[in-house]
Amino acid sequence: MSAATLTPTRPLPRRSFLRDTRIVLVRELRPVARDPFSLLFGLVQPLVFLGLFGPLLAGSAGGALGGDVWLWFVPAVLAMTTLFGTSVTGSNLQLDLSSGVHERMLVTPLSRPAQLVGRALKEMVPIIAQSAVVLLVMLPFGLRPDPLGALLTLLQLAVLGIGVGSLSYALALAVRRQEWMFWVVQQTVLFPVMLLSGMLLPLENGPAWMRAVSAVNPLRYVVDSGRAAFAGDVLSATVAWGWVAALVTATLGLVVGVRAMVRSAD
Repeated sequence: MSAATLTPTRPLPRRSFLRDTRIVLVRELRPVARDPFSLLFGLVQPLVFLGLFGPLLAGSAGGALGGDVWLWFVPAVLAMTTLFGTSVTGSNLQLDLSSGVHERMLVTPLSRPAQLVGRALKEMVPIIAQSAVVLLVMLPFGLRPDPLGALLTLLQLAVLGIGVGSLSYALALAVRRQEWMFWVVQQTVLFPVMLLSGMLLPLENGPAWMRAVSAVNPLRYVVDSGRAAFAGDVLSATVAWGWVAALVTATLGLVVGVRAMVRSAD
């Protein structure tokens, strides 16, 4: 009687949060790489604002802005591009929810926090790419930002985008397959946050209640930071407060998003 021969099994590789995050990040970037024109489509709105609203702003409020209108307005448009682009990313997760892809991802060995963080980090790529295109387009029209300030602004917007994108994913998980509810909340929050940031017009002459509400709007500090950095004041307190606002938004978004991702498996 011969003894049974046991075939040794290969041990499963140890899971790593960074490795799982990289896997999710690469997966999320593949559709962007296959369809780069989707990034260009997202530039339609900011370029329309620059082409139509910019000249009106220069003619009506140019003196009140105290300097180069483009150095004041272009950083705001970059922040607008970030806000619009990352606040809708939860709709992609809703597609995964409706098609069953999200449930299949949850049963993989990938850690659930990594699944959220990988998705959130993906937002940095379109933000930097679209912002770079806007800057290149505006150079022939007289935009002359401080190079270091422009670079720091792009990085700051990327950090902000991670937070906004994570909150968008958390919203998608909260409403699940109710697509209409996602868009109702997104639109209801988006435009007040944008208008109360002083993005389109200065808030200094606005009513007191509007100035008070804008004081707790993180986007306002990011917009002001971009304007100061573009003007070369990269070491100013305004830029520092912009980084604080971006980092707080990113931290809050990741905490809320990771918690929603973990609970989505229940």
